[in-house]
Amino acid sequence: MLVWLAEYLQQYYSGFNVFGYLTVRAILGVLTALVISLMIGPVMINKLAGKQIGQTVRHDGPVTHLSKAGTPTMGGALILIAIAIATLLWCDLSNRFVWVVLLTTMGFGMVGWVDDYRKLIYKDPEGLRPRWKLFWQSLIAIVAVTYLYQTSEVPAEKILIIPFFKNVAITLGSFYLVLGFLVVVGTSNAVNFTDGLDGLAILPCVLVGGALGIFAYVAGNINFSNYLGVPYIPGSGELIVFCGALAGAGLGFLWFNTYPAQVFMGDVGSLGLGAALGTVAIIVRQELVLFIMGGVFVIETVSVILQVASFKLTGKRIFNMAPLHHHYELKGWPEPRVIVRFWIITVILVLIGLATLKIR
Repeated sequence: MLVWLAEYLQQYYSGFNVFGYLTVRAILGVLTALVISLMIGPVMINKLAGKQIGQTVRHDGPVTHLSKAGTPTMGGALILIAIAIATLLWCDLSNRFVWVVLLTTMGFGMVGWVDDYRKLIYKDPEGLRPRWKLFWQSLIAIVAVTYLYQTSEVPAEKILIIPFFKNVAITLGSFYLVLGFLVVVGTSNAVNFTDGLDGLAILPCVLVGGALGIFAYVAGNINFSNYLGVPYIPGSGELIVFCGALAGAGLGFLWFNTYPAQVFMGDVGSLGLGAALGTVAIIVRQELVLFIMGGVFVIETVSVILQVASFKLTGKRIFNMAPLHHHYELKGWPEPRVIVRFWIITVILVLIGLATLKIR
């Protein structure tokens, strides 16, 4: 929105040209989303607390979590609001990728909001029924991925890049639709599984989102993409602004979500953020790199799958409790130790993911 205003004002003062640079707008996106989060955060927390929209806690979980009962949740709405405002202000709104990512994020966030609302307001422990949750997630993902497939402009938009190999890529064809669906829905639910401790999910989202913003910038610049051997995706560079907004909003939320949390993001935040990461990864053709950088999300999800499968097949549990972060809590690790160690692992994995830009 402000990009168009800056373009108009250039005729009166050439200094407005600075807003044409992606890096400048990405920084402004970070700062705008961060300030909005910090400003709106206390107000939203007070409103949620006043309406008694508080977290429910599993009685079969770690004893230390019982004290968290009643902590305001659905705070993920704060993240999505900050992302939306910063994106609308600083992105080029004629870019199709921006709208796909933004609408997919908000769509998944809405599914999470309905789930949270049913749990907390209607006191329905199941919330939105799993089959309906998956149905709406699938519908939104299919629409987004199909649109990207139908509007692709270059062959590079439909190939699968193999990390660490310079000239190895797989032409996907229509399998692009299947892969895209799995990445968006899978990442959304993986972040949701990870969101179980104070700040555990949000910082990895910030780190992975920031790294994907770098990939978007490189993929959208023909000189950088050619030099680094990354597929050139015209227009994808604009997503660095969106990723900047995600990072800024996430950091602002972490201010209130860090241990001991004043607010939880709820499904409205975790489902929306996961979908955002998955959609950006599809656009910049870095699905496998997302798998690496989001390794914490992956192991959390795998731990749930293995736990359920083992119990159904053998009647025995592999872990003390799933997802994996609860296993370590029940082994006696203090919550902050689990959180920070998972953060450290994410930093390492993100650096490995970024290394794929050069190591080929």
